[in-house]
Amino acid sequence: MVSRRALLVVAMAGVLAVMPGCAPAQHDYAAALSKSLLYFEAQRSGRLPPTQRVRWRGHSALNDGADHGVDLTGGYYDSGDNVKFGFPMAFTVTMLSWVVVEHGARLAAAGELGHTLEAVRWGADYLARAHAAPDTLYVQVGDGDSDHKCWERPEDMDTPRNSYMVNPSNPGSDVAAETAAALAAAAVVFSTPAPGGDRQYASTLLTHAKQLFEFAKNHRGLYQNSVPSVRSFYSSSGDEDELLWAAVWLYIATGDQEYKGYIAGANNLGWVPQSLGWDNKFIGAQALVAKLILQGKLPNDGHHGEMKSSVEKFLCNVVQHGDGSSGRLTPGGMLYVQQWENTQALTSAMFVLVTYADYLAAARASLQCGGVSLAPAQLVSFARAQVDYLLGKNPMRMSYMVGFGNRYPQQPHHRGASLPSIKSNPGKITCNEGSSYFQRPGPNSNVIDGAIVGGPDANDHYNDTRGNYVQGEPSTYGVAPIIGVLARLLHR
Repeated sequence: MVSRRALLVVAMAGVLAVMPGCAPAQHDYAAALSKSLLYFEAQRSGRLPPTQRVRWRGHSALNDGADHGVDLTGGYYDSGDNVKFGFPMAFTVTMLSWVVVEHGARLAAAGELGHTLEAVRWGADYLARAHAAPDTLYVQVGDGDSDHKCWERPEDMDTPRNSYMVNPSNPGSDVAAETAAALAAAAVVFSTPAPGGDRQYASTLLTHAKQLFEFAKNHRGLYQNSVPSVRSFYSSSGDEDELLWAAVWLYIATGDQEYKGYIAGANNLGWVPQSLGWDNKFIGAQALVAKLILQGKLPNDGHHGEMKSSVEKFLCNVVQHGDGSSGRLTPGGMLYVQQWENTQALTSAMFVLVTYADYLAAARASLQCGGVSLAPAQLVSFARAQVDYLLGKNPMRMSYMVGFGNRYPQQPHHRGASLPSIKSNPGKITCNEGSSYFQRPGPNSNVIDGAIVGGPDANDHYNDTRGNYVQGEPSTYGVAPIIGVLARLLHR
């Protein structure tokens, strides 16, 4: 049963959206958008470009892949450590690409399209290099166990940098399909003739995506069974979501009937998942199928119609007009889905919400939640309230985006940010020496602008200590979705 308080929140959001002259106080979304893109520069691995704006970072992991004679430099560190995990990195690139596909014009109006395209390309370049052969994909560089025992800057790393792959003998259809989705989505981004487009590059990415999808289909198996070292960090719960997600993106990129047929014949539609994240992409696939239905490009029947119904039930749950399986509001008004890095579930849900609002608006439709009809503007207002909470309108009066506002987390769980910059302290800081920085009180040495920490608990409380990785560790896949949300809130 939906609480009366939750219904009031949504109702008031709709009132605020339509009453002339009555607008809620807004944060500086443009500044938040700029900082969220700076975060991706802070997460870069490899040789940094001359255009690098986060100056406290330096080159790192320049020999990645040498153990197998391949170039695996570049890409992103996923969170506050120094391992390159291919599964969440691919999801990050897919989300960044989806952001551009849906909100590219708004990003351009904000002057941030170029930086977003750079973020997509930095990740896509790495994923394409990691696809060393049609049936070979490198899915991890570094060892999670040894890395997590060492508090060290990425520029100083001396922990093992072993490279791990999946292939026909050791399959990983989940990670291969997610990488296919990422490269197909990036191909859509760069296939445009508009400024920033690169059709030759898009063609190269699409070739990789097609090969990876075939590899994933023909060699099924969860990647942690082939790469046991990832099991404690990014273990996959299945591959059907990634295969469907990849097929949808490949259909959008190519229009080929092969991918359309795969979508129509999918055995697992995901029904109504709790959230969209690095291990469950059903909501993303469902939303894109619904978009194609609303555009008249897919029929609203069979599996297609079921997927549209599922994503709409998910969104009804999010805005508190459903069964609550996608989160409840905290006393302070934040959507609370999970204990560990709740903000990742929140930002991805808000991205789907505002993006789906655009789909509905284009089709002159509304979201039907039981007997309640919610206009697109009401969905956007709900998302605005959630973003405002993240940026400081909450019981702790704290922005959960680092570097934004007057009060934000001073000790996010992040190695590079907590240690002195290699630019100011070029001498090597060993693991043992780094431990003293982990334990010391006071702010981190560097402000990692744009990082969104895991966020407060179900009672709106946040404990700002470096060791609190459950609440205090940011991630690339947590920040990527909010780029699109901020662009949408900034430019209607």
